[in-house]
Amino acid sequence: MKTVPYWRLSGFYLVYFGSLGAFMPYWSLYLHNLGFNAQTIGTLMATTMVTKLIAPNVWGWLADHTGNRVRLIRFSSFLAWFCFLGVFFGHSFLWLAVVMSAFSFFWNAALPQIEATTLTHLGEYSHRYSHIRLWGSIGFIIVGVSLGWIFQSYGVSSLPVILAGLFAGIWVMSLFVPEQVIDHSSVPSEPLYRIIRQPTVIALFFVCLLMQASHGPYYTFYSIYLENHGYSHKMIGQLWALGVISEVCAFLIMHRLLMHFSLRSLLITSLILTSIRWLLIGFYVEWLSALLVGQLLHAVSYGVYHSVTIQFIHRFFVGRLQGRGQALYSSLSFGGGGALGSLLSGYTWENLGPQVSYSLSIGICLFALSISWLWIRSPKDFRSRIRYVSGIHKR
Repeated sequence: MKTVPYWRLSGFYLVYFGSLGAFMPYWSLYLHNLGFNAQTIGTLMATTMVTKLIAPNVWGWLADHTGNRVRLIRFSSFLAWFCFLGVFFGHSFLWLAVVMSAFSFFWNAALPQIEATTLTHLGEYSHRYSHIRLWGSIGFIIVGVSLGWIFQSYGVSSLPVILAGLFAGIWVMSLFVPEQVIDHSSVPSEPLYRIIRQPTVIALFFVCLLMQASHGPYYTFYSIYLENHGYSHKMIGQLWALGVISEVCAFLIMHRLLMHFSLRSLLITSLILTSIRWLLIGFYVEWLSALLVGQLLHAVSYGVYHSVTIQFIHRFFVGRLQGRGQALYSSLSFGGGGALGSLLSGYTWENLGPQVSYSLSIGICLFALSISWLWIRSPKDFRSRIRYVSGIHKR
């Protein structure tokens, strides 16, 4: 892996997910601090998810047709920072909806392309992807925990300034990411429509959408839920960090799991344990021990699940279709699923209560589990290929 720009790719993930470590746990608290209710917060958070339906596919198409993924990453990262500056000029619902839609359109564009770029650099060592991606988790932990301490003493009003700095950092780090030029003509690939109409691919994308939708109450209201039950901002930050620490541990051993278990079995396991996670968080919030176990299960509900789906996409979408494959995964799961989850959780949280929201998440997970069991199959040669490549790597 001497030719892989490990630290430059890792640095981008570090800062990108550092911004997510500021946005995901605390932006809903910031909106709550501005006086918005749960349903309005859910709607505003959904705007950032809706852009994921469109942005990754637009930028994915451009990247695959121009071959300039990194140039587009730099351009979109700069525009994300520029558009985010709008939060300093107004706090009305309409204004924030416009600003959040604008900056997230460009913010969401970068990640699928850096994923495709990373996998292209890794080449036959794609199962080592998690060793680079874990630096994103480390960035999330550092920022999430640090802000928990800061907001405990000074409140969340400084969050926009911190996020603006982090978004600028993403653009700076993108300047150091090298382009990987490959000859797509030497890589055979089917037309896009033939791939996406395969039953396994359709089922996979639907499961990804459902899995992310089940996270709606967690990503939108977890911090508010804990705050309402007497947990301090410092403790909230530490609980978020614990989840991501467990995610890092999953990334560290993921290449070994992929050598011994099929993608299908790992996906099914992640869905089962995710439903248990929502049960613990939704119904045992007063028990710190239950919350600790729930956050440890983030290792599976995100770390294992995401690594598995990335491998599925990388295997199904090859050559020029890599960028659009990652874009479809991002838009349908984090975009469509995220928006659906935010809207459903916003409505149920406000009108029916948190436990109903988490019960719905459990049901969604079990539905995704049934689809995975019936329709999803692993690529036949996946584990044998990884064992072969790993053997070469060790020599």
